[in-house]
Formats: sequence, C-alpha cells, structure tokens
Amino acid sequence: MRILPLIALIFLLCSCSRSKEHIAPAFNESDSLSMMVSYGVNTLVSDSGIIKYRIVAERWDVNTALNPQRWIFIKGIFMEQFDEKFNIKAYIHADTAWYYDKLRLWELRGRVKVRNVNGLLFRGEELYWDGNKHEMYSYKYSRVTTPERDLAGTYFWSDEKMEKYTVSNSKGSFIKSDFEGETDTDEYIEEYDTLTTEKSDSLALSTDTTAVTSTSGNDAADEKPRPKDSKHASKTKPKIE
Repeated sequence: MRILPLIALIFLLCSCSRSKEHIAPAFNESDSLSMMVSYGVNTLVSDSGIIKYRIVAERWDVNTALNPQRWIFIKGIFMEQFDEKFNIKAYIHADTAWYYDKLRLWELRGRVKVRNVNGLLFRGEELYWDGNKHEMYSYKYSRVTTPERDLAGTYFWSDEKMEKYTVSNSKGSFIKSDFEGETDTDEYIEEYDTLTTEKSDSLALSTDTTAVTSTSGNDAADEKPRPKDSKHASKTKPKIE
C-alpha cells in the first residue's frame, strides 16, 4: 500500500518538471547597426581639405562596426566629380555603392554609368575606384563608348580621369584610318583581344603576336611584337567582408 503513493509522487514530480530552455546569447544591436542614417542626401565631400565630389542619394548609412568600416548607399547614388578649380570632371551613377573610407575605395554595383567631360561613357555591372592608386577597374562585362569608337570586354582598367584605359577580351569597331592614317572613305574593321588607349588621337590594339599603333597624321602604322597579356591583367580582386 505504501508503494502506490510513492509511485504517484514520482509521476507528479516528472509531470511538473520543465525541459531546459536553449537561449541564445544576448544580441548587441551596436554590433551591426549603422552609427548614422541619412535620407534625401545632397552634400559635398572633401578630401584633404579639397572638395572632390557631390553626393546625391536617397539613403546614406555610415557603419563603423563592420570590417572594414564603410559608407553604404543601398538605394543608389549619383555623384559629380570635381577638379581643383571646382569644375565638373565626371558624372557617376550606380544602383548600389559602398565606400571603404579607410581604404579610400569605392565599390559600385548594379547599373553603373560614368561619363567624363571628354565624352567617354562607361557602362557595366561593377566598377572599383581606388583613391590611393588613382585608378578604376572592373572584372565584369562592360562597355566603353567614345565619339570615335565603341568597345566591350570582360576586364576594364583606367586612370582616375578615364583618359588612359584598357579593355581586355574585347570586341569593337574602329575607323580604319585610326590605324593607317587618313583615307578617302571611312572603312570599319573589327579586332578582338585587348585595347589600350592613352590619348584621344592615339591607340594601341594588341592581338596574340603583334600590336598596331596609330597616331594622328599620314604616317603608316608600324607593327611591333607585344606580349599577349595586358600589364594590368594580373590585378587581383580586393578581399572585403
């Protein structure tokens, strides 16, 4: 008779016991939240005391908790780039942008467009702008359009002013007189591989074994051996978390 109450007590204690709760550690919002969020931005940005560009954006986040710390333009950005005399050098637009201020590196994504005062238009899905090395580059398909030529390729490099640029794995149409001097009629030719330009009146087109160089004037182009790969082709993509 004494066993029955003991069994009932055991069942009662088991039914009242609670299972252990598995609770995650506390989440600190400051670990990932931006320290500043601004809406409807239209501001001038300076570097070393000199105004470099104007930024127009729907939203601007400044996050110092991420590594590396960055500015985030998740809803797109429009920029005007200025020279030392506050003249506009270029217009830049992208669907999304990040600026890593410690690295002085811009990363532009989406429908990226850059137009400079010389009439050059860059269009692509990606563009990096390194403020330390004063260069721009892309590893995705992009198009470069100028008043003289239209190029497309999977690798792009240029100086910060977009006056010297290289397009690799490219296809483009050019006026034949660009390579052979002035002619009576404009005949178009197509070449593949790498195009490198330095000024508006000179251009170098490299193929597998030779390079054709042309300058303004009536002199015929000279053929010279040239390595197959561009000097910028060894550039590696920056590692950013």
